[in-house]
Amino acid sequence: MSRKALAVAAASICIASGLTAVRADESEAARFYKGKQVNIIVGSSPGGGYDLYGRLIGRYIAKYIPGSPRVVVNNMPGAASVVALQNIYNIAPKDGTVIGAVYPQAIMEPLLGDRGKARYDVSKLNFVGSANSELYVCIVRTDTGVKSLDDFLGKDIVVGASASGGSTHDFPNLLKDVLGAKFKVVSGYPGSNEIALAVEKNEVNGACGMGWSSVASTRPQWVNGSDVKVIAQEGISSASELDKLKVEMTIARAGDDQQRQVMNMFYAPLRFGRPFVMAPNVPDDRVAAIRAAFMASLKDPDLLAEAKKMNIDVEGLDGTEMQKLVTDLFQAPQDVVTKARQIIGARM
Repeated sequence: MSRKALAVAAASICIASGLTAVRADESEAARFYKGKQVNIIVGSSPGGGYDLYGRLIGRYIAKYIPGSPRVVVNNMPGAASVVALQNIYNIAPKDGTVIGAVYPQAIMEPLLGDRGKARYDVSKLNFVGSANSELYVCIVRTDTGVKSLDDFLGKDIVVGASASGGSTHDFPNLLKDVLGAKFKVVSGYPGSNEIALAVEKNEVNGACGMGWSSVASTRPQWVNGSDVKVIAQEGISSASELDKLKVEMTIARAGDDQQRQVMNMFYAPLRFGRPFVMAPNVPDDRVAAIRAAFMASLKDPDLLAEAKKMNIDVEGLDGTEMQKLVTDLFQAPQDVVTKARQIIGARM
């Protein structure tokens, strides 16, 4: 073979090798998602908080998913997202094209709720991450004379609550059972907004399990504490604004390890306040790609600007960290789980 022929052959090999390298650089996930549609199933009705987060992320995540698939958001309300989670687990494709935006309660249902209703194994789910962490607070009317957490726990006041399973019901009952709070819990209010109105009308003296972000945005006067004030923080991490006001954390009052563990069963899920999940058996590279895209979208300047206009907080929790957090909760000692279920009133 002549030198010229050898050179041409070598060049051809180099070109072919280069093309092979380019094809290799395009990941398996990118090849899979190219031209596909990814569906985000929101386990609540349109217009609510979880729907807002689902649609906000749906508008930005596509540009961070390899292959740039089309993203469509649909709603599947029912049983506090249990219906949506069961669909994702049992019926929807397990190829990485379906993401669920569900309530934390749906994730905790097999542990603390109706075990017969939750037809899914949480340990087999793939967690994408959470779009926000939650902090709940206790609030009280100032004309009750309550000036401290000690006063709040020790006075015979009345707090408003929803039905069992809601934070405004379960969180004050947690304080009664674990910390010996003396207040009376009156259930039956449809939701936190109706409870807030009842407090303002002096139908009840206060409430617990109220979302801090909601209180701060819709009733900022409560932060100043003129007629109603925030008396306690409920969660495992606090808000700097409330720390400056020296508002105590209820979990700091736990007297021993068991009390702390029981309170953690209620408070730790607040870390994944807006969880996103995928079905079992999704290929690992696609789970990793969606997790990375999810976290990248939460840092997108346009998403953050839109979230600010919508008055919603964005605080991303990585899917790997969320997976560990959920695993730890489901591995809690049986006596702790039993105690938590008794407080909620779940069937044993």
